[in-house]
Amino acid sequence: MAPTKLSTHNANAFVDQFDTFLFDCDGVLWRGPTVIDGVPETLAMLRSKGKRLIFVTNNSSTSRSDYVHKFTKLGIQASVDEIFSSAYATAVYLHDVAKFDTAKKAYVIGGNGLRHELEAVGIATLGRSDSQNISPATLDEIVPSADIGAVVCGLDYDISYRKLATAHVNLANNPDCLFIATNDDRTLPGGKHMYPGSGSLLSVLTHSTQRTPLVMGKPNPTMLECVIQKCALDPPRTCMVGDRLDTDILFGISGGLSTLCVLTGVASEADILAPDAPQATFYTTSLSDLGKSHM
Repeated sequence: MAPTKLSTHNANAFVDQFDTFLFDCDGVLWRGPTVIDGVPETLAMLRSKGKRLIFVTNNSSTSRSDYVHKFTKLGIQASVDEIFSSAYATAVYLHDVAKFDTAKKAYVIGGNGLRHELEAVGIATLGRSDSQNISPATLDEIVPSADIGAVVCGLDYDISYRKLATAHVNLANNPDCLFIATNDDRTLPGGKHMYPGSGSLLSVLTHSTQRTPLVMGKPNPTMLECVIQKCALDPPRTCMVGDRLDTDILFGISGGLSTLCVLTGVASEADILAPDAPQATFYTTSLSDLGKSHM
């Protein structure tokens, strides 16, 4: 069935169908450092109607507490418990599902936000300072460690050959070492261009080790399973709101949720209506359209 376009005539009925809304952030609530017009007011309206809001992002570089600061700066109300990042989902999975042995450590390719979430659940991390140069003569410095129980790969702006090589030797030489990826996004939007995303860094290790990681972020089901467990969601009464068909919308579809695609980020109307695209349940120009229907 083709996606239904929301208007002032059907937006109220749309909102009334759901108890919970899951929101992607970049491209839905803000673009870069700028909040999208009308979004804070729309979210406030949904809260006033008793709706539960959960913010779900593939960004693993920022901790949930730092996200709260960003939300506040942009005029959006949010608490730590309402934010579900791929970094937090990774921590929840390792601690609650995999029952990770905290006597071991996680070797992290990623930023401080990812390290913070892992350390907050008692998982020590390694790799923070592994940016030193290396040469063929010093490769023997890099050896597997019995202390490393998992390699966790996210977006790392300080990626180095040393980090990749350390991750590789532990994954290649220890089949019991867990291989977790926060997300496998191929590209990263920024400014006027697209840049390599976490998935592009991840591809180095999947190719070199011939191992397949468990990927936490959208559209993979593990993250949604963590959200449903932590937040006690009722899928038929939950709507996923996003701007990317191949991550946000597919994430909702695979979890049995209704979906709303907005045109303030990656997807265009032509993309949404393409018959071979993941089919959103609804679409609209901007999230702020929901607020306009209640004015």
